[in-house]
Amino acid sequence: MFPIVSKKKYNDTIFELEVEAPKIAKNALPGQFAVLVAHENGERVPFTLADCNKEKGTVTFVIQVLGKTSSYLLNENLQSIPHITGPLGIPSHIDETKNHIVFIGGGLGIAPLHPIMKAYHQIGKKNTCIVGFRNKNLVFWHDRLSQYASKMLITTDDGSIGEKGLVTDVLEKEISIQKPDLVYAIGPLPMMRAVSEKTQFHGIKTIVSLNPVMVDGIGMCGACRVTIGGVTRYACIEGPEFDASQVDFDELILRSRQFKKEEDICLRDYLKNGIKK
Repeated sequence: MFPIVSKKKYNDTIFELEVEAPKIAKNALPGQFAVLVAHENGERVPFTLADCNKEKGTVTFVIQVLGKTSSYLLNENLQSIPHITGPLGIPSHIDETKNHIVFIGGGLGIAPLHPIMKAYHQIGKKNTCIVGFRNKNLVFWHDRLSQYASKMLITTDDGSIGEKGLVTDVLEKEISIQKPDLVYAIGPLPMMRAVSEKTQFHGIKTIVSLNPVMVDGIGMCGACRVTIGGVTRYACIEGPEFDASQVDFDELILRSRQFKKEEDICLRDYLKNGIKK
């Protein structure tokens, strides 16, 4: 069992979960993730390690309610998580040859940027951070990220906070001011694709973190396969980070919707009947 230290709700769909997991906290590196099983009959669900406190022995997940398991984690008065496997995935490559990095986060993708930005900040690199939300009520963690950013920029679809527009609009302006050496983009697939198209045009290397359908998280099931440069790769053991210019986003977007109907049925069943023992 992994005791829950705290749970903090940011809005109706996004919350933070801090869990006591000293071995995972000790070994985790930026860019990695863990697989949670929320109850004894639960599914295996991957969540990025948004923060680790090695002294306290805790790990932090930021979770968006999209299906049965995420809804269960938010709504139930849980004291512990029965099973967590991690850290998993290949850690981020912290490239000391890059001096100016632009980090772009959309929605939930903002939290996974945190440990990567922190790592670059600790070796003295210039970080520009661009985060995008639909509106001001959905803003979270911008204060955490700003600790490691030389420049922090917020965009919203409705202009209720920061600049009205898309993260790609702000990215274009930043490129015109100073072309970065590297771009990191984490968020919805259409956003990452749009960033990739923009940076390819300007000849800027861009890294994206992919979160496809995943079951075991250790390369056995093949559910998380993605096409990178025309080659099938497994995001759980060969990712989750890949060169954005090589990702087949069209295929990935289609695969991400493959089980949407079944996921909705499971969520409705949980909301109506609870967890079946």
